[in-house]
Formats: sequence, C-alpha cells, structure tokens
Amino acid sequence: MPKEPVAVVGIGQTKHVAARRDVSLAGLVREAALRALQDAALTWADIDAVVIGKAPDFFEGVMMPELYLADALGAVGKPMLRVHTAGSVGGSTALVAANLVAARVHRTVLTLAFEKQSESNAMWGLSLPIPFQQPLLAGAGGFFAPHVRAYMRRTGAPDTVGSLVAYKDRRNALKNPYAHIHDPGITLEKVQAAPMLWDPVRYSETCPSSDGACAMILTDRTGAARSPHPPAWMHGGAMRSEPTLFAGKDFVSPRAGRDCAADVYRQAKISDPRREIDAVEMYVPFSWYEPMWLENLGFAAEGEGWKLTEAGATELDGDLPVNPSGGVLSANPIGASGMIRFAEAALQVRGQAGEHQVDGVRRALGHAYGGGAQFFSMWLVGAEPPPG
Repeated sequence: MPKEPVAVVGIGQTKHVAARRDVSLAGLVREAALRALQDAALTWADIDAVVIGKAPDFFEGVMMPELYLADALGAVGKPMLRVHTAGSVGGSTALVAANLVAARVHRTVLTLAFEKQSESNAMWGLSLPIPFQQPLLAGAGGFFAPHVRAYMRRTGAPDTVGSLVAYKDRRNALKNPYAHIHDPGITLEKVQAAPMLWDPVRYSETCPSSDGACAMILTDRTGAARSPHPPAWMHGGAMRSEPTLFAGKDFVSPRAGRDCAADVYRQAKISDPRREIDAVEMYVPFSWYEPMWLENLGFAAEGEGWKLTEAGATELDGDLPVNPSGGVLSANPIGASGMIRFAEAALQVRGQAGEHQVDGVRRALGHAYGGGAQFFSMWLVGAEPPPG
C-alpha cells in the first residue's frame, strides 16, 4: 500500500527572545500549539497524537519535561512521543510525526519543539568535562571553528564570506516578526568589526541563545481538503547519523549529510536541486556553514559554495534564497531551531511567509543538523501533492 500523503495545515511560533520570563515551559509550548491550531482551524479534540522534541534536558534542568507538558498540549489520554537528536531534533521530531501520518497510524498529529535556554546555560552545558566528552573550548563554536578553518584551507575561500552570510541573514530577520535578533542599524562593516570569538567566527557571525517554540499540525489527504489555507505537502524526508569522531570523518562535508540530502531528493524526484528547489531554510548556527552546507546538500560543487554566497545567489532576491527568515543566526531556541527551518519552508510554499516571502516558491527544503555534525534531518515540501 502506498504511503498516505502528508500535509502541513497549521504552523505556530512564539516570538523568539533571550528570555521569556512571563511563561513557564508549559505556557511557552502551549502558545505555539494554540497558534498552530488556530492556523489550521482545528481544536484539541481534532488531534490524535502529539510528538515533541527538545535539546538535552540539562540545558534547562528539567528532566523528562514531556511528562508534565502532556496537559498543556492536550495530550492527556492520547499517544505522546518525545524525540531527541541533539540540534537536529526539531527536524527529526517533525519527521517522526509525519511518518505516523504517512503510515496511517494517526490521521492528524501535533508536532512541537521548544527550548527555554534562559533557565540554564547551554554554552556551559555543551562544555562537559573529561571524561564525559572531549573539551569543546566553551561552547559549540570552539568545536566547529577548526572545521570552518579546514573549509577555508580546502577551498581557498576569502575570510569575508562569513560576514556576508551574517549580514544577509540579519537583514532578512528584520522582515520576520518572530526572529530574536532585530538590528535595524546592521551594516556589513558592523558585522566585520565585531569581536572574534573562535577564529574565524566573530560574535556577529554566531547564533544567539533564545527561548522559543514552534508547532505544526500534520494531517492526511482528507484533513488537507478541510484546511482553510493551501497546505504544504511533504515530498520527501529523511534522517541520517554518523559517529561524532571516527577515522576518516569529513568534518567539512559529513557523509551523513550528503546521504540524507540524496535520499530526500530521490523521494522528491529532484535531479538538479539548484534548479528545482526555490528556497532553502538551512541550519546555519555559524555563518560559514552556509557555503559548507551548500556543497554538502548538492547545491554547489565541492569548493564552490562560497562563490554562490559571494555572488549574492543566496540573497532574498537571488536565484537560491537561503534562510529568508533570518535563520538560526537570528533565532536559536536550540530544540526548536530545526523545526523552525521545516516550518519556514512550509510557509514559503504556502505563500504565507509575510514580508520574507520569496516570489513563486513551489518547492522548499528544510534542513537541520546537530551534535558534532553527526545528526541530520531534512524534508522537502511543495505547493502541490507529491507525484505518484
């Protein structure tokens, strides 16, 4: 029996900020869920199951929050699952929910991801001492900066590329009311003058620490027909992982990322992603990862990703807009960041992205990665139901 087509009929986000002192975790997630229900013109009674995801529990110091969030998410007496794949968890959570619909286990599923970083310290949470993990030199940037330098050596990319990405994404964020960082006075010179945190990553080229949540309502063909808005249809989705460290691992272009993208393109019958995909919401927590992932995802040949950035191809008005929403560089509630990429891709194909809407989007890619660049999750959504 073929899979049931999966449609995104409801999307809800909170305003992502440094600290939401006015709500608890339960209040934060319910805010996003209610907005998704409102968007879909549904009630809690219409939801058959709930799938949630977040980053490690020690980021907030609340163990197994899914147990006490069931009531806030209308899940009492209903199936509720939790997913965890580090920073890619928001994307993985959406894919688990989508698979429940595709397999006809449930007809309508609420999926939600969240983070309340203000209640802990994610930077030091990522810096556990030996022997629990290798030292990360105060946060994820210390782990990833050497991989950025390796990319620069491998490709000959000039050291200005990172600032071009940050300048673009922060300007895009000004058009997104949910983005955390709004800097109306942003200039390229301001980005380039920011302090160096982890050479070559400057303060302005790294993601913020945010509180926020994102929710989506996924349903089957019958549910999509009742939607008050045109749905976004899932054309392909995949997850891949590999060890954090192993002999021969390519930190610049991980095999798991390449394989994940290839699987999604196969499902969606995409042979030339650069020409056939209209917009990309890519997980870029440090600006240099835009050109790196452009190559990893097959949008550019090896060593050529930075040239797309430098030429302006990834700008909002370029031929391959990347992160029209402002991306992870402009809002980073870690557990939700991957789902936000998926949701923003869906908003683009629905034509409901507001001021950061790209004209004529028919297919968009949502991408997330996590851990030491070993977890990957991606989906491709379209304005029309999937072929076949």
